[in-house]
Amino acid sequence: MDRSDPATSDVAAIWWVRRDLRLQDNRTLLAALDHARSNSGRVAAVFVLDTNILSGLARDDRRMTIIAEGLAELDRDLRERGGGLHLVAGPAEAMIPEFARSCGFPPVFAGGDFEPYGLQRDERVGAFLEQNGSLLEIHHDHMVVAPATVRKGDGSPYRVFTPFHRAWLALLEGGRKSLEPVKSIPVTKEVAPGPIELTTEGILDQAGFRVPARKGPAGGRTAAKERLSRFLSIMAGYGETRDLPGIEGTSRIAMDLRFGFLSAREAAKTATEEGSPGAGKWLSELCWRDFYQEVLRLHPTTVDEPFQQRLARVVWDDPDADPIAGSRWLAWTEGRTGYPFVDAAMRELSATGWMHNRARMVVASFLTKDLHIHWKRGERWFARHLLDIELASNVGGWQWSAGTGTDAQPWFRVFHPVEQSKRWDPSGDWIRRWCPQIKALPDRWIHEPWKAPAAVLAAAGVRLGQEWPKPVVDHAVERKETLERFGRLARGA
Repeated sequence: MDRSDPATSDVAAIWWVRRDLRLQDNRTLLAALDHARSNSGRVAAVFVLDTNILSGLARDDRRMTIIAEGLAELDRDLRERGGGLHLVAGPAEAMIPEFARSCGFPPVFAGGDFEPYGLQRDERVGAFLEQNGSLLEIHHDHMVVAPATVRKGDGSPYRVFTPFHRAWLALLEGGRKSLEPVKSIPVTKEVAPGPIELTTEGILDQAGFRVPARKGPAGGRTAAKERLSRFLSIMAGYGETRDLPGIEGTSRIAMDLRFGFLSAREAAKTATEEGSPGAGKWLSELCWRDFYQEVLRLHPTTVDEPFQQRLARVVWDDPDADPIAGSRWLAWTEGRTGYPFVDAAMRELSATGWMHNRARMVVASFLTKDLHIHWKRGERWFARHLLDIELASNVGGWQWSAGTGTDAQPWFRVFHPVEQSKRWDPSGDWIRRWCPQIKALPDRWIHEPWKAPAAVLAAAGVRLGQEWPKPVVDHAVERKETLERFGRLARGA
């Protein structure tokens, strides 16, 4: 693309598409369109296949297929309205300045990003644009309530979720017009055409990726709306079903919010209009997402360090230095801990790229409180395998489970992997789905095979240590160890 091209010579604004792959309720795009109209020009929409991010992924990472499907659909939506999407590959900090140069340095509009890499990238891009008479205008459009909006009476930020939630709800109830999604952008030759029509396969090829053997859920706006519609039909029962990993009781749209196929306001508006107690419970999950975004924005060091600094000296076992810790870490990653609920969750993650929220809490507690392995290792494992990964929520959830996060006194919270199993998968059907080696065990023993009588094990074809691993640790013993390690620091010892 260059300024001599008559199709793009009148570009007056650039929409840097990032985590907002939609035309609906897209305030960044609206701002770019408003600027272009006021300057008698058009918007050039561009997405960067950022090699600084993609270089660390496997070439068949399922998330890249989801992104490619979303980009192809966005390009189709723009072409139906006379526009199109430009696709470039390389480091974003180099590609956006080069793209802006080819357009004559109009202002660049982009959605906000609180992640450390994103902040550094935007600072460098913004500085270069300013040096060339342009600017990078950021619109924080990925939360229900704008950042720095939910505050205490004295203007200071909240550090704990519950009061944040109350204030967040008060804002929604006091001004629901803020939840009204912007209508679909009626682009008619207001976005410059892209050079070629994009396809999923073409995007993957340009990025150096291949279609994975096991595809994930479909990406794009259409598939996201279908998922939200499905959840809407069961939303009323969410409060009763949300903790049961064996049924379709959750929304499954975290991925759609992550990539911006849906807007967070759109999701919240759906819940407020549904109005049931179940919808209210789900709305609180959207609030958790906003809360963790705020925590990351205000405390960027929590990506690697504990929010509760008094717990920074907790002793963790090192799988790289300790062979026992190393074998336990490997057992956790491979779903071979011997605890069926934990292993079922880890196997489902490996096979599908998804894990139920209740299961996430249990496996995180098990890694940090039973195996005494640093939460950052688990957070990185999730970041590598989850299709819906979002740094703020992932870090926040792991710190919550580890006891180092925003809760006032959570270090003594230790989930019992067997009791959690009995409570949330009482029939064991979900465990049997992912742990077929023990599927013949009766319900009574499916949650703790090591306690089953020898005759029961034999009848089910289970030999501990062979078809099914023996527990890698004794939960009661490790719970005491955790309370001692954390307790010394909590007491100031």
